[in-house]
Amino acid sequence: MDTTKRRKELGKRFEFRNILQEEAEQAVVIEKVCFPPNEACSETMMKERIAMAPEQFLVAVDRETGKLAGFLNGLSTDEGTFRDEFFTNASLYDPAGKNVMLLGLDVLPEYRRQGLASEIMSRYLHREQEKGRNCVILTCLDSRVSMYEKMGFENNGLADSSWGGEQWFEMRYKLM
Repeated sequence: MDTTKRRKELGKRFEFRNILQEEAEQAVVIEKVCFPPNEACSETMMKERIAMAPEQFLVAVDRETGKLAGFLNGLSTDEGTFRDEFFTNASLYDPAGKNVMLLGLDVLPEYRRQGLASEIMSRYLHREQEKGRNCVILTCLDSRVSMYEKMGFENNGLADSSWGGEQWFEMRYKLM
């Protein structure tokens, strides 16, 4: 299926928007499904991020069920390098920040392999570019580097991160 047709189909099936406060519990559950315990965002931190920066979340809501199928979340900042504290300290959020540190791309298993993660990312990047941001930065495991490269991210090598006891790669997407 070509990209335009896939986007239209996903747009019919899902609503893409900022997260709502009442969807915090769903986000917590999805995070636990998508990440192992050593990497997952804690319930407290997820709720704090949602309360502090709901506009830094982009959710895909299944129009048939009204439930979240997946989401992407981050924090804007003027910092230019990813550090583990972004995972644990929502007060690092700067609404006017020129960069975004992505903290998690979560898609429930039953919605995977349909292009939903790529669509969420594409819409998020477009939205942040429209806000005048310069760069979007994330860390990922080696097994995900090629997936993010296909989304247009550049691999900057090993990250200065030991989150969850893992070795991470820093990926950047320049918006400007």
